[in-house]
Amino acid sequence: MPSPSPSEFEVHRPYLTAVAFRMLGNRAEAEDAVQEAWLRFAPQDQTQIRDVRGWLTTVTGRICLDQLNSARVRRTSYPGEWLPAFAVDPDADPAVLAERADQVSIALLVVLERLTPEQRVAFVLHDAFGVPFEEVATVLDTTPAAARQHASRGRRAAADGGIRHSAGPAEQRRVLNAFLIAAQSGDVRTLASVLAPDVVAISDGGGVVRAALRPIFGSDKVSRFFHGLLSRRLDDVRDMRVEPVLIEGDAGMLLRGVRGDGSRLLVVLTAAVEDGRITGLFVQQNPAKVLLGDLG
Repeated sequence: MPSPSPSEFEVHRPYLTAVAFRMLGNRAEAEDAVQEAWLRFAPQDQTQIRDVRGWLTTVTGRICLDQLNSARVRRTSYPGEWLPAFAVDPDADPAVLAERADQVSIALLVVLERLTPEQRVAFVLHDAFGVPFEEVATVLDTTPAAARQHASRGRRAAADGGIRHSAGPAEQRRVLNAFLIAAQSGDVRTLASVLAPDVVAISDGGGVVRAALRPIFGSDKVSRFFHGLLSRRLDDVRDMRVEPVLIEGDAGMLLRGVRGDGSRLLVVLTAAVEDGRITGLFVQQNPAKVLLGDLG
């Protein structure tokens, strides 16, 4: 019985990782799911698999569905708001960034988190990767009609998410810089010019770091919250550094220093930007969910 070779699997690994990452919103978990798919693929008789890519997509989808259902239970007890882990890397040329096939904005991951596991799997597989509903149904162990309905509901929920984002990294960086400067100085006029009226800010402290326990809605409340955060609550921070970084496909800012009590400050934020205005601000303060990559 001829078994598949590792090289045959490696051809599909980038595609499978992109699929799993959109489903799970966590790069490490996505890579683990793909590795599990390899372990299930390796003992197979390759003469019995007519469509290797399709077979692997189905297996990876099922693994991710199980993880999403498990994560849904865990997140009901999560303290405060949940954001995906931020994989933080040094700033880079946007042209290089654009070559990454699996880059996904934080805004999209936040919206996808609002879907049920079945909606997320169906929406990602069909809408993002063009997998036919007959194959999506196999992943979900349901009928093609039911798979189509899951995708439709997921699509509708994603569209109603309200976090609009179409800016590239360069525009994202410009607007985020203007926002940080204005928030720190209390420049109300500039803040009003860079925040959409329906902007939402989400902070994740994981119960470890003080953070807003609920989303903050509206330009006025978001302005006041961040002015307080940057001008008052950071007063006792020494050796403060603000560094431009990349967070998956997004431009972001890393704030770090040492507080007066000796504890370490580590905050990463990025923004969804549409038509020159911020529609969503995402602040990761949970140190366990800030992955610093080459930044150290």
